[in-house]
Amino acid sequence: MKYVVLAVRALLTLAFVAAGASKLAGVEMMVQTFEQVGVGQWFRYVTGIIEVGGAALLWIPKRQWLGAGLLAVTMVGAALAHLLILGPSAIPATVLGALSAFILFTHRDQLPIKI
Repeated sequence: MKYVVLAVRALLTLAFVAAGASKLAGVEMMVQTFEQVGVGQWFRYVTGIIEVGGAALLWIPKRQWLGAGLLAVTMVGAALAHLLILGPSAIPATVLGALSAFILFTHRDQLPIKI
């Protein structure tokens, strides 16, 4: 199981660093996507910072829960944006959100409040 968690963290890191960096770099597709959503380009920067920061937190001991939680919540927002505004498919955001939730679950012992 240890290697599965490691592989999922690596996959999430690659995906979110790539996505976050493209948002921060102002890749035209990302600019257009956030324009379509209608919340302004400042939100593209916030999302990019959360994605890159969350990916980094996946590797910091005792902070993996925070990174996974930030990424999972971000993907809930992305899936909703795709379903309600952007179309056509929320599947990539849903898969990344589920993988992030899996990492959060595996690191639930780190949560400040025990559930």
